[in-house]
Amino acid sequence: MKQLYIGPEIHQFDTFKDFAEEFTLCASDLILTNEYIYKPFIEKLGLPCGRIYQEKFGLGEPTDTMTQAILDEAAKGNYDRVIAIGGGTVIDIAKVLVLGGGATVDELYDNMAGLTKARRLIIIPTTCGTGSEVTNISILNRTRLGTKQGLVSPAMFADHAVLIPEFLQSLPYSVFATSSIDALIHAVESYLSPSATPYTEMYSLQAMQDILRGYCQIAERGQHARFQSSAEYLRASNYAGIAFSNSGCAAVHAMSYALGGKYHVAHGESNYQFFTDVLRKYQEKKPDGKIRTLDHFLQNTIAAAGSGAELEGDTGIDLLECLLSRVLERKRMADYGVTQEDVPVFAQSTIDNQQRLLKNNYVPLTLEDITAIYQARL
Repeated sequence: MKQLYIGPEIHQFDTFKDFAEEFTLCASDLILTNEYIYKPFIEKLGLPCGRIYQEKFGLGEPTDTMTQAILDEAAKGNYDRVIAIGGGTVIDIAKVLVLGGGATVDELYDNMAGLTKARRLIIIPTTCGTGSEVTNISILNRTRLGTKQGLVSPAMFADHAVLIPEFLQSLPYSVFATSSIDALIHAVESYLSPSATPYTEMYSLQAMQDILRGYCQIAERGQHARFQSSAEYLRASNYAGIAFSNSGCAAVHAMSYALGGKYHVAHGESNYQFFTDVLRKYQEKKPDGKIRTLDHFLQNTIAAAGSGAELEGDTGIDLLECLLSRVLERKRMADYGVTQEDVPVFAQSTIDNQQRLLKNNYVPLTLEDITAIYQARL
């Protein structure tokens, strides 16, 4: 059984300038990023690279139509490398830009087994959540289907993943919170996955420990406590990305896609909706397995972090939920516009479209289980 695979080389630099000098950026490089990132961090270097601002082609999380428009724009130039500098949207689209084997996004989905890499890829995450710099999957909202779906291929692994803590210093708190919660969910789901190995568990547990320790500092000292731990959050996201790239994510992610696809809820925020509810459903169905070990780990880690903020709860999952509420208030699905009529549709969509993820559940969840979780969050 394969134990661990890490696709890209992993690098860390203090600043983007240090990276640009070592990687000798040139005119045959295409930078895909956002203008609000390019202007303060990159423009002053006067690089000869081509560039595309993702937001010029659409706002929010990546859709098939947004990605197709950027594919068409990139085809106008002759580029050897794509350098993705951004959050999940930029990174997911960049992975598509380097592919051969299809002229349209729909063709790429139809030909997943035959995809090839036509350009080299360098990924620089500017949030601490996706872990996508070390995965071979791109999640796009397929607008015709009304849900998000993964495009997966070994050709989508980056050649280099580059961590630069400098970028996290200007990250809005809400983006930091939702992205780091997403990283925590990656770590937990990959740890509980039936495909986990001792190697992936090592990365999962270290990611959980680092994020929970940082969250206890926020609970005690406030939002600005995050800045002293920027490098740790970035590495934790990377660790979690390595873990779930090998052992997968599961029901939390699977359930989030119907909500995010219809109501355009940001990925980390939509995952947060279902995180602890899925864990409690696991506890209910199989309390004596690995979920018990996880619960003890959560209790011990949160206690060892020594948060001065009083947290309430009898179990590790209770403490986790309380701690997360100090980091970011969790809304209900109704706050996004979800109605009672959406619940059975979301549940059936999850069963029909997300088996790639559901196969990684700690225990199997039925349509009735998934419906009950959606109902509880309404």
